[in-house]
Order: sequence, then C-alpha cells, then structure tokens
Amino acid sequence: MEALVAAVAAGADAVYLGGTRFSARRYAANFDDAALKEAVDYAHARGVAVHVTLNTLVHDTELPAVAAYLLFLYEIGVDAVLVQDAGVLALARRIVPDLPVHASTQMTVTSAEGVRWAAAQGIGRVVLARALGLEEIEGMRPVVKETGVELEVFLHGALCYAYSGQCLLSSLIGGRSGNRGACAQPCRKPYTLLRGAPDRYGRPTDLRPVRGAGPYPLSTKDLCLYPILDRVVRAPVASLKIEGRMKSPTYVATVTGIYRRAMDAISEGRFVPSAQDTLDLALAFTRGFTTGYLSGVRHRDLIGPERPDNRGVAVGKVTAFSHSLMEATVALDGPLVPGNGDGLAVTSPEGSFGLVVRGTPRVRDGLIRLRTPETAAVGAVVSITRSASLEERAAETIRLGRQAVRIDAEMRWEEDGTPVIEAVCTLPRRAAVRVQVRAPTPMGPARTRPLAAADIADHLRKSGGTQFFIGDLALHYPGGLFAPPSYLNALRRSLFEAAEEALRAAARPSPDALDAARRRYEEALPEIAAEGGRPLPVTPTLSVYTDTVEGIGTAGAAGADRIYFEPVECTGEILSHAAKTAGRIPLVWVWPGIARRSFLDAALPLLDTPGIAGVMVSGHGCAGAVRERSPSMPLFGGAGLNVWNHLAALSHTGFTALTLSPEVSGADIRGLVARLPPGSPAMEVVVQGTTEAMVTEDCPPATALGCPAGCSGDAWALRDGRGRIFPVRTDRECRAHIGNAVETCLIDHLPAIFAAGVGGVAVDARGRGAAYAGEITAIYREALSGIGRAGEGALLSRLKEEAKKRSLGGITASSYLRGTE
Repeated sequence: MEALVAAVAAGADAVYLGGTRFSARRYAANFDDAALKEAVDYAHARGVAVHVTLNTLVHDTELPAVAAYLLFLYEIGVDAVLVQDAGVLALARRIVPDLPVHASTQMTVTSAEGVRWAAAQGIGRVVLARALGLEEIEGMRPVVKETGVELEVFLHGALCYAYSGQCLLSSLIGGRSGNRGACAQPCRKPYTLLRGAPDRYGRPTDLRPVRGAGPYPLSTKDLCLYPILDRVVRAPVASLKIEGRMKSPTYVATVTGIYRRAMDAISEGRFVPSAQDTLDLALAFTRGFTTGYLSGVRHRDLIGPERPDNRGVAVGKVTAFSHSLMEATVALDGPLVPGNGDGLAVTSPEGSFGLVVRGTPRVRDGLIRLRTPETAAVGAVVSITRSASLEERAAETIRLGRQAVRIDAEMRWEEDGTPVIEAVCTLPRRAAVRVQVRAPTPMGPARTRPLAAADIADHLRKSGGTQFFIGDLALHYPGGLFAPPSYLNALRRSLFEAAEEALRAAARPSPDALDAARRRYEEALPEIAAEGGRPLPVTPTLSVYTDTVEGIGTAGAAGADRIYFEPVECTGEILSHAAKTAGRIPLVWVWPGIARRSFLDAALPLLDTPGIAGVMVSGHGCAGAVRERSPSMPLFGGAGLNVWNHLAALSHTGFTALTLSPEVSGADIRGLVARLPPGSPAMEVVVQGTTEAMVTEDCPPATALGCPAGCSGDAWALRDGRGRIFPVRTDRECRAHIGNAVETCLIDHLPAIFAAGVGGVAVDARGRGAAYAGEITAIYREALSGIGRAGEGALLSRLKEEAKKRSLGGITASSYLRGTE
C-alpha cells in the first residue's frame, strides 16, 4: 500500500497492481481482497485509475475461482484487468463484459494484426511486447485509429531478457513458471557462453568458453526512456508504464515524479532532459540504463553482463587504505559527494562490501576519507546504492500528496441561513461527479461583525493536506451572517468527504449492472466447473517439426503422418522444394513464434505457394492475417499460444489442431480434453525434443563477439553454475532460441496420452539435423504401432533407451508428470 500511496502522490494517472491470486508477481507483497478494495477506494478518491493484473495462465480447475475473482474486481470498481490467458479473457467477456480488459505484455502482441485480433476479442488496450521499436509502433497508427484500441509501452524499470509469456526457463529448471507468477529469474544467474560443433544429431560438442561474454550474459540493463521521452510520446501510444512492483516507496515516488514532471513539460513544449533527474533515477535503482529495443538498441548496449544487481552511482575510486584506521581514501570523480546516511558499495575484482556513511565526509583536494568495515582494495570503485537525501525528498513528496481533483462549487443560503454547497468534481478523462452538502445548522445573524463573502471563500479554499483544490467558487451570500471558523471548517470537511465518497461510488457498477453480472456468473459456473466426460481414446497422428528439407525426407521415410516445416530461410523456392520432398505427406508451414512486421510482409505473399497443406501460427493476430490472405488455408496453433485450459482452446476458432503448452501436466491434459465439446480442434502434445526455454531478440554470440559473429555452422550453448548445458540457436532475424538442458521424452507415457483423447503427438527435430529427425520418427512410429499390443511395456522401455541415446543432455518427463507452480 505504501508504494501505491507513493505513486499517487507523485502524479501517476493510474496504478497497476496484483492481488494474491492469478498475478504475475506471486512473490511480491500483493494485495489481499480487503487491501485491494482499500487501494481501489484510495486511488479513486484521488482520481487515479486502478488496473489489476490477472495475467497468469490458469488450469481448468481454477476457472471457477477466476470467475469469482472477476466478479469481485468488478464489484469493487477496478478500472481494468490485464490478462494473458485467452481462456481468462473469454471468461471476462462473458461474466463482466463492461469491465475493460487489457492485453498483458505476456500476450506477446508484436504487430498490427495482433492489435486487430485484440480489438475483435473486446480488448481495449494492448501492452506491447518490450522488444518492439518506435518505427514498428508508429506503423500501428492506422490500426489504432481503425479499431480504437489503445497501446501501452514500458517506460522504465526491469527488462525481461526473453519475450514475456514465451519464457519457460524458470519453469524448466525448477518448476517455477513465469507464466504462473513464480519466475525465479534464472536470467540473472551466471552462465558461460560456449562455442563448438554439432554432431550428427545436432548436439553441441567440443564446447569451449567464449571470451568477452561476461559472467551474466542474460542479465539486461534497466529500461530508461527518460532521455528520449519526447520521441516516445509522439508515437501512437496512450499509456506509459513504469515497472514499480517489488520496489520501495522511495523508488516509486522518485521515478513517478520525474516522469510526471517530464510529461507535463513535454505537453507545455519545454522539456529538456535534466542531469539531476537522470542522477536521481540512477540513485533510485539501476543495473545500468538502456533505452532498449524501443530506440533500436541491441547487444552490448542492452545487456549488463558484469553483474545483475543494483550498481548505484559511482562517486570515485579508492586510492589508499589505512589498515590501522580501517579508513579508505577515495578520489572523487565529480561533484557528487556521499552524505550522512548514504549506503555505499565498494567493489573490486576481489569482491564487494557495503557500508553506511556516518557524518558528512569533508572534501579536501578532491579526496574524502571513509571508515570501512573491511579492507578496501586500491582501485576499488565506490558507489552510492542508497541515497538518504533521495529518501528524504521522496518522503516529502509522499507526505504532501498531490492536489489533483478540482472542485468547482456554488454556495447558497436557505431562508433560515443554512448554507448549501453544490459542487462538481472534475478529473481528466473522467466524467464529472456532482455532490451536495448542507450544513447541519444555520448561520446566525451577526451581532457585531458579520462575515464577509471573502472570509467565507478563504475558509473554503483551505484544502491543504487533501487531494482537492477549489477552482471556481460562486457565493450567493445574503450578508449579515456569522459563524465561527470551526463551523466553516467543518462544512469544508463535509464537502471533501462527500466528494471522496462520490468519486468512489462513481467508479463502481450500478446495482442493476452488478445484479446482471452475478446472474451471468451463476449461469457460467456449472459449465466451467464441470469436469467433462470420459474422452474416447484415439490413435494420434505423428507429426515432426524440422527446419531442413533433408529432415523432411528422413522423417517422411520413417513414417511421419505430417511435417511441420520451419525453414531458417524462407522463400517460395524453398517452400516448393519442401512440398515436393514431402510428397503425399501434408506439409504445414510453421511460422516463427515471434512474427513481426518484417516477417509478415515477406511471408503473406508466399501463402500461394503450391503444396502447403496448412500454416502453424503461435502469435495472436497471425491467424487473422493468414485467413485474410488465404481464407481456405488450414490453421494449426503452436505452443506459443499458451493453451492451458479448454476455454483457451475454444477461443481459437477455426483451427485444425492446437499444440498444448509444454508446461501442462498429464492430469491437466486429461481434464482439458475431457471438457472439449465435439468438433473442437484436435489437441497435440510434443512428446520428444528440446523444449524451447526462451526466445529473445538478443543474440548471445553477437553480444559477446560483435555481429556478425560467424554463428552459422557452429554450435552454441550456455553453461550454468551447476554444469547444465543449454543449447542456443539463432535464426535469420539474429533472434536467439535457448533450449532446455534436458530433452523431453514422453515415449513411455504414450498409452496415457492415447487414453486422454489427444489427437496428435509430435517430435521436435528443429536444429537437430536429418539423422535425428529420421531416427526419432522411426522410434515413435514403432512405439505407436505397439501400443495396446502384447509386450507394450517392454517395447516402450527399449525404445526409450534408443531415444535417450540420441538425446541432448539426457531425457526428462518432469513437466508432464508434475506440471508447474
């Protein structure tokens, strides 16, 4: 609550926050229901909107609780909910259709087509993927005008290394899913970049460390758009977001206040980036700043590989150290001098330690002396990591608050001398709210000195310490009356209290609207709570993902029923060659999980290539783009659509098949398929291959060595502190795909997958070469043929060992068996 108060006081137009359920920051100090209602009331009384994050992926068994939570949020008057799960989105539209829904950045919207899809789903605002540039966002201006959907971008704070919503690294390593709000931030851990050569199964071998990568090659700097803020606001963006969760009130007040003042200055045409503001942003918290992908920055300008924590602001270096006094002599780099109460970090190659400054150091010839708890190495960098002065200024901002609610009032007197105030509260982008207050007793005739109208006006305008200020004030004063100051002060307090309650009430739904929402909830509950029938076992199709024409040939010869083809380079000639190689086996063209403008412009004309039996998409909006260009083209949904529940599956209408998220368990799969009505898309499960842990616009080889780094033909990997090897492959967009250190293998679970009614199983051979594609396909073809026959268990055990011999890093079924947190 303290951080929310700080945001409001510093000038936020809206705050976004999480409850204790279904929020993507599960380990933050989130708001329980009572605290959430208090927060909403507090913000609304000050003209600030509240957006609640409901942006995790949910299981079918959780849908009733989600529905109840949506109803609660609607009842207390939240201004919008942010969602990731397409099933949650469908539920919100059904139960509380007049509650605005925003697409969270975890929905990975990267194109105008994605915005158009959002509009069709009833979404009012899209938080764009952080990896987009200003030019791409500018290109969305026509669709914004066409649909009325607002765009929102991140402005300041921590950056995810990968595309949000598409990162499974934390989930695969330890079962803590970022898509469930439980990310353990493995990207902030140390890794060693390795370079080697692929073997015949695409496994990296002969790996050697790459110099220059730094110990934290996945740790991004913090986003700071302050230097280019005037450019950002010219884009078709309606909202700018500061990442302030899990940060202190000092941080929130400081950062919000700086951007509030900057935005106001831009609107008045007087913005010039301030050195003091830039310094204060760094003093609040910094891992090093970057203007990020939005300004076209990549690689070394984006990554801070030296360390993943707060660096603070360097003030100087140690030039001498007295062991007898435990005192360091520090040569200052500039005018910034540590003050009393400041927290300092002393960092050298040998390590670092912290200290708190006691007293104000005296500066002599550019030198200061500091008492230290440990030996400070000569050359060590001294940085301020906590500024007492900044904390004091932030505390004052919070104490004073912000007078943001204007009240225009008209005051008249009844015949008996009772004053009545009729007032209008006005706020930007909100409907005016009217209030009326009447004094409990009349004012009496003055015996000696009657109150003048100016005296009454002065008392009413004393709004210090509140969020209100009096604008226009009209007094229809008959004169000759008197009341003590306490009378007028009490009347003023009554006005402000009435205005507060009116502002809160105006944000809540009407009783009729709330009753209608409750009826919709009661009608929906039996359906979403039903466990479904027992699915009919089916013989799944066997599909194979490959990225080479040679892989098509070997997989087809080994018995694949369908080929999913994602070529590294995509041209009409390559697609034609692939279709001819596939022959009678259906060839589905797999679009990349991240399909941005450049890809769409190149890909859409190729849909006319003969021999394509379908297109697989993983990005929201891509299906609409395919349908518009080629209405009869069969559509397949990739794992990037994050299908976790049956409502999410049903929301993707017109698909032939949908690949389920690799994070769902076998029990989840059984429950999901059982709830699907006849005629639903077939559900598919990837049963073998290296699961993609993350996709990122960064390219670790290019960040370490410069671009081009000669990536082609080499095998790249990252080794973590436990010695696990995560394969890295780059695509034609210089985008990195980091795989799990252990390969998925569900061959011994095929009977259960059959029994669950899953319509298809798939082998992922991308990046693994033709030999792997052919041999693993043959293994699974034999396994599928033996299910339900005598000796099934022995056959599957033998084939599991054969699959393990060809695996990368060994095999695992952990996600299928346990699911994720």
